[in-house]
Amino acid sequence: MATPTDTQEQSSDGPLQRWTQSAIQNPDKVYRALFYAAMVFFLVTTLFPFYWLVVLAVTPEGNLLSGSFLPTVNLFGVSGTFPLPVPKGFNPGAFVTVFEQVPFHLYMLNSFALAVTTTVIVLFVASLAGYVFGRLRFPGRALLMLGILAISYFPPAAFVIPLFQAFAGNAPITIPFTSIPLFTPPRLLNTPGSMVLPFSALFMPLSIFILTTFYGQIPDGLEDAARVEGTTRLGALFRVIMPLSAPGVATAAVLTFIAVYNEYFFSSIMATSPEAAKWSPIVGGILSYQTQYTTQYNLMAAASIVGVLPVVILVIVAQERIVSGLTSGALKE
Repeated sequence: MATPTDTQEQSSDGPLQRWTQSAIQNPDKVYRALFYAAMVFFLVTTLFPFYWLVVLAVTPEGNLLSGSFLPTVNLFGVSGTFPLPVPKGFNPGAFVTVFEQVPFHLYMLNSFALAVTTTVIVLFVASLAGYVFGRLRFPGRALLMLGILAISYFPPAAFVIPLFQAFAGNAPITIPFTSIPLFTPPRLLNTPGSMVLPFSALFMPLSIFILTTFYGQIPDGLEDAARVEGTTRLGALFRVIMPLSAPGVATAAVLTFIAVYNEYFFSSIMATSPEAAKWSPIVGGILSYQTQYTTQYNLMAAASIVGVLPVVILVIVAQERIVSGLTSGALKE
């Protein structure tokens, strides 16, 4: 039974101390508080920028720079500023103008084609490498895997100058540390090859790591049974191991597709001008609404929303595969 002294001590404690003592006795309060904090952080950092794009897209161009997006509201005789920005007008025609003023669909098609091509190449090569690293035992396997993963440690800017010189086709490729020419490469600038090759090399290590983890978990008996039936190692890989590792394959494919679809650094350099005919990606199309003297913020926002829709649809369709791939791939039975 609490004494009057204990009651006085509890009443003298601050609200933070009382909440701390209550949280120790009931840990569920801490979990709920962490959940709400994470949700607020997610809403502010992820959903609010997308909401701001919608506000800019539907606001008429003439109203963008006039006044504030935070309106003043009067509630029960008390006036105050509304905490969220609201559109100053309503003009959904911006979503049509983005295709009329600039061939934005061609920019989207460029990014989609680059992403699909790179994803196919990465999955094919990473599947072969993942089979070797995950199911075969040979000396130096760990060191070789570390060397492959080390590629992803380098910043992409470190490869720009040599790749640009190689893809320009102006000078022959020589043996390292010598002046002996090997061959003169073809000119690949403003072509998909100058973008797909660097993308494949940069995003390959992560896919190899993911598939190695999944392929190593498949029981050897399933592959042995397939080989007894007369199939080869490649046949067992594509007919048995890959279907059983579908969550890992889907995870590697989706992550590669999203990374390439959103990439702009290499594409802006390998495409010498931001034109759709020179394979400029979707970001180049969004920046086309900005000129030396004008910036059409509503069209840039509308183009950003339209451009992100394919990725949103892909994630919604494949979210179960992605979640199961990221979680089950971390466990080794």
